[in-house]
Amino acid sequence: MADFLQLFISGLATGSIYALAGLGFTLLWQTSGTINFAQGEFVMLPTFALLAFSAIGVPLPAAFALTCVLAVVVLGWGFKRGIADPLLRFGSMPVVVATLGLSIALRNGVRAGYSAEAHPFPSLFGDDVFRIGRVAVTSVDVGTLAAALVLVLATQAFLARTVTGRAMQAVAQDTTSAVVLGIDVPRMIFYTFAINAILACAAALLIAPTYLAKFDMGESLGTKAFFAAVIGGFNNSRGALLGGLVVGVCENLAAAYVSASYKDAVALAIFIVVILVRPQGLVGQRVERKV
Repeated sequence: MADFLQLFISGLATGSIYALAGLGFTLLWQTSGTINFAQGEFVMLPTFALLAFSAIGVPLPAAFALTCVLAVVVLGWGFKRGIADPLLRFGSMPVVVATLGLSIALRNGVRAGYSAEAHPFPSLFGDDVFRIGRVAVTSVDVGTLAAALVLVLATQAFLARTVTGRAMQAVAQDTTSAVVLGIDVPRMIFYTFAINAILACAAALLIAPTYLAKFDMGESLGTKAFFAAVIGGFNNSRGALLGGLVVGVCENLAAAYVSASYKDAVALAIFIVVILVRPQGLVGQRVERKV
């Protein structure tokens, strides 16, 4: 039982990071119809930016703040203006193809321009181990889970309880009606891209200490974050949290009780089952469209 609880808590910590990245998928889809398959690389790039700032002596908090600003400009505004805006007028498929190409280019660009090796990354939470009875829990798992949950819930609170957040939701539900109501739709969509960039920076800060900074770290993360978003419900931002936790816990338990070889296949298996049984996701809603 103690081993099960340890695996469960560790899985929640990993799943919360999937939820952070998956939340970006749902936010971009809801407001602009963008599916960003370079989402994993959007987490990888801030990781190397943090390393670069730390290498020149910038303290980690300041490095994180600078990385967030840089990410909003490059991964938020730059991605929106350079890829999403020109291609979305032709439908979502060109954006999908472009982001797939972008993910490959970013991975290979970092490998060629920075390093192909894995780099250690400092942890915010130390390496202490807490024992509750027979259950041993690391400070990294507890801190990661707490920080990720706070960020996800804070994003939810911003969307639900602020004027700007409600305006962003209005744009997500009906762009035409939002324009009639006087909402600045382009600005709300940019805010979504900016929030996605900041969430990617936070995910980088949380995941890199455990999985190290690697040029290909975003490949698996992006895939599992996408699965998490779909499993929870692609049209419900709360679903990303549920989907991420489900994937994280299930893959941890599968690795321990079945085989480590099947760990990466768990997310795909859950994804397929959910798509077949409940296509709108666990907490998503059916959306009817005219074609």
